[in-house]
Amino acid sequence: MPDTLDRARTPLLTLITQEAVDRDYQVAAARIASAGDRGPRRGYRVAVVLVVGLFAMLVTVAAVQTSQNADVDDASRASLIDRIESRRAAVRGLQNELGELRASNAAAEDTLLSLGRRYADVQARRSQRGALTGFEPVTGPGVKVTVDNPSLAGADEQLRDSDLVMLVAGLWDAGAEAISVNGQRLNARGGITNVGEAIEVNGVGVAPPLTVLAIGDPRTLRSYFVETQAGQRFLSLSQQYGFEHKMEDADDLRLPAAPGGLRQLRSAVQDQDRSKMRGGEVP
Repeated sequence: MPDTLDRARTPLLTLITQEAVDRDYQVAAARIASAGDRGPRRGYRVAVVLVVGLFAMLVTVAAVQTSQNADVDDASRASLIDRIESRRAAVRGLQNELGELRASNAAAEDTLLSLGRRYADVQARRSQRGALTGFEPVTGPGVKVTVDNPSLAGADEQLRDSDLVMLVAGLWDAGAEAISVNGQRLNARGGITNVGEAIEVNGVGVAPPLTVLAIGDPRTLRSYFVETQAGQRFLSLSQQYGFEHKMEDADDLRLPAAPGGLRQLRSAVQDQDRSKMRGGEVP
């Protein structure tokens, strides 16, 4: 109502002018508004298109990079698997080689033990035979006999090789296992001889007083010695010529080995058929 009253009161010329101006303003405002609406919408649409395009490009790049990374990862994984399998094969080979070496080592140890036992047996037989033949030193209980010429003895009253042989033979018969005279071991290859008035044992001169060591049972050696023919003969000669002799028990006698030069054969040679031995000179 107030607007109607004001319109009625306004002069006609003024009212026409105002309405014309108002319409012009409205048309201009409408144009401006229309132009303003179309501008932002177009810019927004362009921006959206650009964003979508940029996003699509980023997605494409990411997809390509992801594909490349996947290829690299697959290649690295395959290479790693190949290396693992190769190392596993190498480990299996080394384990097999280790097993073979252990088996070989066990076989070698068994062989070594067998050879050790055989060597010990050979050494035992060697020592036993060496003791029997006189080519190995021996120790043990037995008797010690000391023999010397009588005081102021003439040439016919002195000890000779035959007297010493009687003494030694009596000890062998009484059960002696090893005998030495003044450090010279007696065996089948050696001997007691006279060279003029000197006595030699194994080719080495010995002089009274003579020390005879005999390893054996000391409980029986002395008693058995006087019962043997050789022992009785020696005792008879000793009484006849006045030889000074003394026999006593010994707990620990040490006899050396016979000289090594006695090992060498001088006249025995091996036959051609290797089945027998015959006498003869070595060429």
